[in-house]
Amino acid sequence: MLEEFAAWLVYSVLAVPQGPFGESAVFFVYDTIKVTLLLAIVVFAVGIARTFVTPQKVKKWLGGRREGVGNIMAALLGVPTPFCSCSAVPLFIGFVEAGVPLGVTFSFLIASPLINEVAVALLWGMFGWHIALLYIVTGLVIATVAGIVIGRLKLEAEVERLRVMKGKQAMSRKMDWNARVRFALSESKSITLRVFPYLLLGIGIGALIHGYAPADFLSNVAGKDNLFAVPIAVLIGIPLYSNAAGMVPIVGVLASKGMAMGTALAFMMSVIGLSLPEMVILRRVIKPKLIAVFALVLFIAFVITGYLFNAILG
Repeated sequence: MLEEFAAWLVYSVLAVPQGPFGESAVFFVYDTIKVTLLLAIVVFAVGIARTFVTPQKVKKWLGGRREGVGNIMAALLGVPTPFCSCSAVPLFIGFVEAGVPLGVTFSFLIASPLINEVAVALLWGMFGWHIALLYIVTGLVIATVAGIVIGRLKLEAEVERLRVMKGKQAMSRKMDWNARVRFALSESKSITLRVFPYLLLGIGIGALIHGYAPADFLSNVAGKDNLFAVPIAVLIGIPLYSNAAGMVPIVGVLASKGMAMGTALAFMMSVIGLSLPEMVILRRVIKPKLIAVFALVLFIAFVITGYLFNAILG
């Protein structure tokens, strides 16, 4: 229905001629409407969940947990928790100073950017629930295992000792359901509007690739037959910086043009969770040795994930 509406709008109302540009325009309109609607709905649902998860509760739940259980809990708690440069630093230091083990803290830190409401909504909307579910499970496994590995290396001395500035505790007071719904509506509107420019940019780039890129170009360079396509894709993603709103539409088109799905998702993970700008931000709280370990562990995890996805999805 949405695809028919997009075609009607482009070809009948806007009188765009058939051809590569018309195909790009239909793709742009269709994906923008579909993904934006799903994004707003998913963010609202996660907003309700977030009213039950405050930083104080997270510290209480994660503090003193044994290895494994604490890492799994931290990864799960990272899903509904927003991650950005302004919140990463105080959360990271706050968890460490509250007695949360370093490895458990890293499980939270890894899960937050990789598995969030934006990524889930966009993956679901563009690839279906099975790809979204596979991505969620894989992301949780990566966050859990990587946190355990980092925790066992005993690198607590590599964390910078900085004074944490106390910010507003937005949800520290008890909320009734009316307040929870108002908060979720506000979050849905705020987050959707905030990521919408990235969403448009990503869909726009994807639309151009969809309409103009030769069908066999990416399949030759990064298709299933190229053994080194996955590590190359991860390495290419490291210097880049984007979020799920900008990356998922591009990944969708890359896959449709012949890039293996696992390779495309490994590239996306690299851009979102292992980007150079993110490493610069984390340098405020982590010494170079721990940053190198963090990057190496994630690089290996993303490469393995890419190969695993390619094997499962065919």
